[in-house]
Amino acid sequence: MSSVDGFAATTTLAYKGELTFLDLINQAAELEASGHPTLAVVLYDTWLAHTESPYAHAVQFNLATTLTNLGEIFRAEESYRRSIAIAPGFVHPHLNLGLLHERQGRLDEAMGEWRWIDQNSPRDESSLPIVLLALNHLGRVSEIRKQFQDATEYLSQSLRLDSKQPDVIHHWVFLRQKQCIWPVYGNLPGLSEEAMRESTSALAVLSMSDDPAAQLVAARNFVEKKIASHLPRLAPLSSYGHKKIRIAYCSSDFCLHPVSLLTVEMFELHDREKFEVYGFCWSPEDGSALRERVKAGMDQFFTIHHISDEGAAQLIRSHEIDVLVDLQGQTAGARANILGYRPAPIQITYLGLPATTGLPSIDYVIADEFLIPPEQAKYYSETPLYMPDVYQVSDRQRASAAAPSRADCGLPAEGFVFCSFNNSFKYTQQVFDVWMRLLQAVPGSVLWLLADNPWAEVHLHQEAVRRGVSAERLVFATRVSPENYLARFLVADLFLDTFPFNAGTTANDCLWMGCPLLTLTGRSFASRMAGALLTAARLPELITYDLATYETTALALANDPARCARLRAYLHTVRQGGLLFDTPKFVHTLESRLIELVASYGHETTQQGFA
Repeated sequence: MSSVDGFAATTTLAYKGELTFLDLINQAAELEASGHPTLAVVLYDTWLAHTESPYAHAVQFNLATTLTNLGEIFRAEESYRRSIAIAPGFVHPHLNLGLLHERQGRLDEAMGEWRWIDQNSPRDESSLPIVLLALNHLGRVSEIRKQFQDATEYLSQSLRLDSKQPDVIHHWVFLRQKQCIWPVYGNLPGLSEEAMRESTSALAVLSMSDDPAAQLVAARNFVEKKIASHLPRLAPLSSYGHKKIRIAYCSSDFCLHPVSLLTVEMFELHDREKFEVYGFCWSPEDGSALRERVKAGMDQFFTIHHISDEGAAQLIRSHEIDVLVDLQGQTAGARANILGYRPAPIQITYLGLPATTGLPSIDYVIADEFLIPPEQAKYYSETPLYMPDVYQVSDRQRASAAAPSRADCGLPAEGFVFCSFNNSFKYTQQVFDVWMRLLQAVPGSVLWLLADNPWAEVHLHQEAVRRGVSAERLVFATRVSPENYLARFLVADLFLDTFPFNAGTTANDCLWMGCPLLTLTGRSFASRMAGALLTAARLPELITYDLATYETTALALANDPARCARLRAYLHTVRQGGLLFDTPKFVHTLESRLIELVASYGHETTQQGFA
């Protein structure tokens, strides 16, 4: 007899108060497993109304869990609270009630539940798993809320209790990077540097090393642990044969984000005689003009945040997309399993992650030969799709406000202004040492940095003082609107790039506004981005390959304002007619590459097996 067939008899026993706790749990579990959770709720309710039992708190907890899965949030909250009222020391409903509050956007209340667990639970073997979950949720939500110091402390507590938590380690490492806590691989009992390195995320490792082989290992480790494998392929093994190639871009960054700031004009310029342009989006509705422009630049635009990965892949397949361009990689918000279903015959990654993705479902990465020298291609799971001039597309429509005064920027009236408006996790101890020596060598100079988070500012000020530099010589620029941010480059004298994670979109903005940029180039994608832009701008003298040359070149430029002025004038001509910002040529070339790929697709899959 099935669980449904026996439902009436079981419910009758519950109504009479004759159904044991264990039989209740087993019968309810069978109902849920067979797809009848609402009947499980009826059974739980009946049992609770007619049974006196020392296990009532556990039944209320199970009922709340089932109600949550059914989306009955308010009833679920009531049941969790009844469970707590019956057994105040029962910690599990506190954990789930926190998750329920988080789902409702009640983050302070959610964290209050998890703090209760942290403060009231023993650290014995039976309680430890739930304490770890509570601490990890506290760390996770604190990080989301950009309360980085609190997040680091919660995760530190968790790792002190159990150092063998790779996911926690990788967040802990990245949090230290964001706050400029050096060395990033800090000391925690039972946590070795080797374990930290093995658990460092594919994104965080970009700021740690310029070794492309190590980055490939990190990417593949992530894929092996986190990405579903052997998903059913949806795309055919031969070309659709459309008159117009259907190209789709997918991203969670179709909003006021660096990826969209670069790509928006590319969407607009696609040749509609040869291409149909689709967007598949799980981005926040931020109300920005940029988001509206991105949407207008697509022929068809779909929001898929509410659809499962498989459902999204099926949607893409239903539109017979020829080329799917992933603008995400392994960055925050990525949905790599969509690509894993192979919804399009040809799948390409671009811009989102400045490294190999390690994803077997991605065939190509858009690059140039400076960015990924052919001899380094073996360290990429994707085949480079080489552009002749530069890998990075640009938006020529971006507008700048008028130049602010130095006083408005918090800068001194006189003195050379070094700047580096990269995110703080790109700052490294090694390069910061050079920056401080430059400030010491150039009297009256200042270093203008992005005010990314207050803890990074505190630590950078402390690091400056340790190196004999007054904290006042570090000036932090708050985040402003895009046009006002661009205008700052009119005030700065020289942009000092970070290493091994170069500026990407920021370097593009810097050169667009005519500010000279000095980069240090290494072996990896991330460490060659700015160099690729400077190569297209025909400014090889601003590309250095070791720290000593980077330092001496920066010092020479700071002592030669006339040379900086000439570079600024030259960059104006690059903006007007150089290859770096020739977006129509970029789009035309990319389209030619894609036409070739689609035309050869059937033959290539037969020969190489793109599946």
